[in-house]
Amino acid sequence: MDEEMKRRIVEVARKSDRIMVVKLIFEEKVLNVISAYAPQVECDEIDMEVFCREMDEEMQGVPGNEDVVIGGDMNGHIGNERRGYERVHGGYGFSGKNEAGERILDFAVSQDLAIRWWKLKGDNEEEFVKTVWNVEGDINYVWNRFASYVTNTAKEIVGDSRSRMPENKET
Repeated sequence: MDEEMKRRIVEVARKSDRIMVVKLIFEEKVLNVISAYAPQVECDEIDMEVFCREMDEEMQGVPGNEDVVIGGDMNGHIGNERRGYERVHGGYGFSGKNEAGERILDFAVSQDLAIRWWKLKGDNEEEFVKTVWNVEGDINYVWNRFASYVTNTAKEIVGDSRSRMPENKET
């Protein structure tokens, strides 16, 4: 693992089977990377309520002067219609939204987050790279490298756990 990236990681915490938080320091910025995997749509509603409560608790625990990136699978479709969600919805998505997608959008509004696709281009890519990583280069390369370092460090610290995916996953 790249020692420079490893040095930036100051905390790794597995909050539950579905949520892990990795805290990194980039010069004067603190970045909290929350890896989150929501229950699938066919799961029990209680599981979803627990997950949502845990995500709310994690977000409440992030100081206002620190940044947050949530990655993973929120298991919902936000659609491509922004009406009512213009501040948080970047206008990217496929077809219509489902109930889980509505929940994702409501969560983004309640936590003052914006939903973005990682395959950024042009000015958006440059601004994101400069703001979050303060580096020059291809965001997809930087993100993939970053994700690999975070994953490997997390495995070193909290171990590796895998669960079985349902055969007919529907999001």
